[in-house]
Amino acid sequence: MYNLLIGGAAGQGIDTTVSILEKLLRYSGYNVFTTRDLMSRVRGGHNFSLLRFGIEPIHSHSNQLDGIVALDEDTIELHTNQLKDTGFILGDAKLSGFDPRLIRIQMDAMAKVLGNPRVSGSIAVGAVLKLFGESLDNVRAVLQAFVKEPYLDINVKAVEDGYASTETHFSHLHGVYCDQMLISGSKAVALGAICAGLRFYSAYPMSPSTAIMETIASKADKAGIVVEQAEDEIAAIHMALGASYGGARAMTGTSGGGFSLMVEALGLSGMAEIPLVVIDVQRPGPVTGLPTRTEQSDLKFVISASQGEFPRMVIALRNAYDAFYQTMRAFNLAEKYQIPVILLSDQYLGDATFTVDPFNPEKIQIMDPMSEYTENKEYLRYHYSENGISPRLVPGKTEQLVAIDSDEHDERGWITESAEVRTQMMDKRMKKREGLKRELQEPLFIGDNDFETLLIGWGSTWGPIEEAVTLLNKDTNTRYGALVFGDVYPLPVKQLQEKAAKAHHIIDIEQNATGQLADLIRQETGILCESRILKYDGRQISGEEIVERIRKGAVQ
Repeated sequence: MYNLLIGGAAGQGIDTTVSILEKLLRYSGYNVFTTRDLMSRVRGGHNFSLLRFGIEPIHSHSNQLDGIVALDEDTIELHTNQLKDTGFILGDAKLSGFDPRLIRIQMDAMAKVLGNPRVSGSIAVGAVLKLFGESLDNVRAVLQAFVKEPYLDINVKAVEDGYASTETHFSHLHGVYCDQMLISGSKAVALGAICAGLRFYSAYPMSPSTAIMETIASKADKAGIVVEQAEDEIAAIHMALGASYGGARAMTGTSGGGFSLMVEALGLSGMAEIPLVVIDVQRPGPVTGLPTRTEQSDLKFVISASQGEFPRMVIALRNAYDAFYQTMRAFNLAEKYQIPVILLSDQYLGDATFTVDPFNPEKIQIMDPMSEYTENKEYLRYHYSENGISPRLVPGKTEQLVAIDSDEHDERGWITESAEVRTQMMDKRMKKREGLKRELQEPLFIGDNDFETLLIGWGSTWGPIEEAVTLLNKDTNTRYGALVFGDVYPLPVKQLQEKAAKAHHIIDIEQNATGQLADLIRQETGILCESRILKYDGRQISGEEIVERIRKGAVQ
């Protein structure tokens, strides 16, 4: 397995270079994982991507580098300390420095000879392929997806020139995978929503959630979806609620700051019992925080968002595969229970790209809303039922009046201030929680069944925790296991209670400052996580970092 960093200033084409490389490596049969570290500037500032590839399963990034592609001096200065002794630094001939691992090639000069300074990135791609012993077999096919036809030949020539400019540094790995997809977490969410029957998506662009809207919009015409860029998040969620009331499967997406504006309308979904899927792609807060960084600090917020009490489901996405299927499942749960279902992603998961097996939408059966109403009796939109779910008709598709209200209401949907009816309607809505609890998916268990130490995490920490457990069980006498939650609210407790009873020590691992999942676990079960590894600097924890902190005892 190899780890490569490509770094430079914003505007130098880093993302395009990385996208071409990862696609070439995927075509060569490798597992690929790429994460992006971006500053919130249009130009200037230091950006970089970490690209990891190999024939082993890859679920997260690594900071221990085999190679650095330096498009500026800052990249060398900031990242050389992460480079292995056997690694290389690839840069233009004009870069300064005396590191013996520095390989200088005439990228800018070769680009000028070719007649286009912008092809220096393609020259770097060719050099990287040579350094890792790869071939040029798929170059033209891949470049066609990124370069317009008039510029295709010059970019192919640039890759070939870069390839010829250096020598092989590492042994060829011989990829073995041929059918995998290369997809980001946010694009997986978008495809999951489309396959679930999405008909209306509304959002206000907010980093890092915008990629979901962009992907859905790119498929909207073929898939028969209306995509509305709203003027703000308040409008976005109300548009989605209106579409859902009108019978369309609807979704809205945002980040934490935008979700803050949506909370009253989230309560409308709960009170009016209108199905809705909302995704919060988390970033560090409060307020603007770090707009292009990652964090897991919205868990408690989304669990309790909006005043009053009503049932909801909160699902944390662990990887791109999970993102696709859990998004499909979210629509089913929202329709079945007539509730808001909140998906939690984050910048790390949303912007990272993964190789995964092709998605199979048939694994999730799309359910039509069930209704026990028959035309020969009075229609009660909020009919009191034992499971809390009432018959739902779509206005315009029935002669019945479909009355809803944000005030407390009776079974017909008419406003009431009756204490007896209020209690009855609250009880009806809250009965849905019992059904939801039967739908819960237990957390994923990783590691040795004879573990002594149990790690706890949720969402995108799955990849780093999976790698950490593998490393710890390989190199230490203590045995480790881990539970990583996807469904977080209501909290599934069966496996948690079983594993916690066996554990000598429980360590909570989260990307926030307070250990929000650990607090929820203690609140719901009384189980105490004695130690915590928390990171909240806007950068994702790695499996190696988890291992290092455990070995050094650097836990809170």
